[in-house]
Parts: sequence; C-alpha cells; structure tokens
Amino acid sequence: MNPCIEIHGLKKSFHGTAAVDGLELLVQPGEMFGMIGPDGAGKTTTLRILCGLWHAEEGEARVLGHDVRTEAHRIRRLIGYMPQKFSLYPDLTVAENLCFFSDLFQVHADEREQQLKRLLAFSRLGPFAGRQARALSGGMKQKLALSCTLIHTPQLLLLDEPTTGVDPVSRREFWDILNELRSEGVTILVTTPYMDEAAACDRIAFIHKGRLLTVSRPADIPSLFQGKLLEIKSRRNREIGRCLTASGRFDSVQIFGDCIHASARVDPKVMAAWVAELAPEEKAHLQIKEIPAGIEDVFVALLK
Repeated sequence: MNPCIEIHGLKKSFHGTAAVDGLELLVQPGEMFGMIGPDGAGKTTTLRILCGLWHAEEGEARVLGHDVRTEAHRIRRLIGYMPQKFSLYPDLTVAENLCFFSDLFQVHADEREQQLKRLLAFSRLGPFAGRQARALSGGMKQKLALSCTLIHTPQLLLLDEPTTGVDPVSRREFWDILNELRSEGVTILVTTPYMDEAAACDRIAFIHKGRLLTVSRPADIPSLFQGKLLEIKSRRNREIGRCLTASGRFDSVQIFGDCIHASARVDPKVMAAWVAELAPEEKAHLQIKEIPAGIEDVFVALLK
C-alpha cells in the first residue's frame, strides 16, 4: 500500500532562516499521525506545503499519490485543511457556514442536504444549527470548523493545533470525533501542543528546527529514553530543581506541574540518595519514585 503522505528532503526557509530543513516523513493510509515540536519547529510550514499553499525550495512531497508542486489543484479536492485560525463567517449561522463551504467545494446539490444533516449530527451541533457562529463557544467553533473541513468528504485531514485554547471537555469531545473519523478510514495528520492528544495517535513524529528527530508508536516511547527517571515532589520544587541542575550529576532536570523529573544513567536508588544529599533541609518532605518516561520526557531528552 502506498503512503498517504510521502516527504523526502523537504526544505523551506524564510529570510535566510530554515523553517523546514531536510524533513523526511511517511504517513500511511488510515493512520492518526501526530506531529509535536516547539514553536518554530516547522509543523505549520510543512502542512501548508502539503496543501500547496507554499512551495518548498528543495525536496519532494506527495499527497495521495500527487506531487504538491505540480498537482496542488487535485490535492485540494481530496484533502481537508484546518489551520490554527479557521475563517468562519461570524454573521452566518452554523448551517449557513456549512452551506457556504459546500458551495465553495462544489458539493452537488443532491448530496448537500444529506451532508449537512450528517455533519450536524456528527459534530453534535444539530441543536445550534440556527445560531450565529459569533455566538458559539470556542469548542463549538472548532467543531464547526472541522465540519466545514469535512463538507466535501476528504480522504485526508490536515489539522494544525485544532484544540489550542479550547477547554478540556471540548478538547475531549473534539478528539472523540477524530477517533470516529479514523474508524471510518480517514487519514489524519494533526499537530498538537498537548501530550495527551499526541498519545492518542497511532504514531508520533518529533520535529525540531525543521528536522525529524524520530517517529514512534506511543507504546514504544519509554524505550527511547536513555537512563532512569525519577519523579520528585517537595515544598520547593523550583529551588530544588536549580540545585539538582547545578550539581551536574543529572542528565536532565525539568519541572513538570507540581513535581520535578530528573534523569541519569545510574541506579534510581543512587539518584534518590543524591537528591536527599543535595536538599537535606527538605529530606523529611521529599517524595521520590521511579517512573516510566512519558512523551515530553523523551522529547526533552531528544533535544539535548
């Protein structure tokens, strides 16, 4: 089976700064494929090149068997692209926005009514079909944007951080919809800043400075981590974190919410002893345990 997306040696720069720098990537049909990386890693640039909105300076990219350089017009009819800021029409109702995009994508009149009913039910927006887009919550706007992206029944979805700034409940509902689409055979390439969303993908690409660091299934990610990892809780995490970093004994020290993650290539008991030694005044209040590495731990390690 041919890849749904095939990228080889892709390069794109802006004002002399590389945004995409020799990127290699393969996405298989039916996959939910996640891309994670810091701001400026090249994720958005890559999606825009795949849509044919921007042209790469070097390399090759094929989408659904079509070359993005010469067949962008064909690609656009086969894909759905949802950018970070999707342009809904605020004065139009939910149903009117869907009708507008169905006209834009030249959905046949015989199919349009059926598509509207299906998407309103699918997105749980049926009760709000007559509400203006400006009056929708953030999560509902994103569901409407996704529905507009789906109006022409694309084979491939390209989603650029679709749930950024959306409340946790709406994020979960949005991903429930994505999982339904995946079960229907739609291929999805999604960028996300949320590690729990990345973990829901079939495979994850770690991107940094326009390059691919690695690709992994979520279940295999802990095996990419070199060394052992401790979770440390105390009353003064930031102060102790600085202390551990300054000691030079640990490969990595990061603050994660209400705890510290510290790693080294030694026995965890030795690491725990180091922590107690470096923070004697906190010894009675320290909570230390070994944990498996998560996606963010692995990503931080890959950047070093």
